[in-house]
Amino acid sequence: FVFPDFVTAFGFMTEVAIKAESQNHHPEWFNVYKNVVVDLTTHEADGISGRDFKLAEVMDEIASSRLA
Repeated sequence: FVFPDFVTAFGFMTEVAIKAESQNHHPEWFNVYKNVVVDLTTHEADGISGRDFKLAEVMDEIASSRLA
């Protein structure tokens, strides 16, 4: 994800962190300035599962609201 600035990127990560915690599904991510890179996997499934797609949808919604 690419945001206009660091504050917006960090706000996105904060909002996602709250949602991820409620789903008990935590992303592996990396942030530099306005960029956030996310890897979603389910370690128990040894790959991608429905939980990853669900969290990805949440991330897309949050990112869209911050870029609007």
